[in-house]
Amino acid sequence: MQNLDFENTKIRSKYSIRIGDKLIDLSTPLVMGIVNVTPDSFYAESRSETTDKIISKVTQMITEGVSIVDIGGYSTRPGAKDVSIEDEINRITPAIQTISKEFPDLLISIDTFRSEVADIALTNGAHIINDISGFEIDPKIIHVASKHNAPYILMHMRGTPQTMQTLTDYDNIFKDISYYFSSKIKQLHRAGVKDIILDPGFGFSKTLEQNYHLLNNLEHFWILDKPILVGISRKSMIYSKLGVDISSIETLQETIKLNTISLEKGTHILRVHDVKEASQLITKSH
Repeated sequence: MQNLDFENTKIRSKYSIRIGDKLIDLSTPLVMGIVNVTPDSFYAESRSETTDKIISKVTQMITEGVSIVDIGGYSTRPGAKDVSIEDEINRITPAIQTISKEFPDLLISIDTFRSEVADIALTNGAHIINDISGFEIDPKIIHVASKHNAPYILMHMRGTPQTMQTLTDYDNIFKDISYYFSSKIKQLHRAGVKDIILDPGFGFSKTLEQNYHLLNNLEHFWILDKPILVGISRKSMIYSKLGVDISSIETLQETIKLNTISLEKGTHILRVHDVKEASQLITKSH
């Protein structure tokens, strides 16, 4: 990849995303809090399957400094079971309606790769599409983003959650992912999607070593001139390397350490389970 003056690129790029008639400034990074309405998400503490639990969890996140909540009704951990579209819709719709009603100023992201789910979520109060598949699984999802004029989080993954960890061979991981992003950005713009956020996809179709190589060289993606989201919170790249449990204090401490690195390398959104710690990091660094 060509050499870049990364520091100048960082200074020159002032990012924002439009939600309805509001312009959301990303010059100070935002915290995206994870709310899973699933029975099998990889981190049990992120699961909220009742209205009371959802309200309680989101209230706490707001107190701790969250800007966006990411609602997921389909577990995408490696080897996760498939979920029907109907089940996913039945999980996410009450959650989004509840959050939208109780916290009308809060930004809501829908974590789905299915166009039908995204359409219903946005109709019921969500604002952003967070698609782990980069519209590979359901290409129609980009037209849903365009229809609702919604920002689209474009993540890099190969295959599906069931097959992704068998697809980790790259000629050059930065060139391969940058080409993937560049091609898909063009398709999104052609479809009328105006706001695009890039997620390198830590833990998806990548080995342990590849995950850390990506993080330590995250600035290579500045050439694409799009805001970057990093989601490494409590992932197996952390706790398996440390040989500890996902819920341990060591896993949280290492998450904080890696989020610090990602902020130093220009990340605009941190997707996390632990909102307070991420908010404190951003306050210290900005």
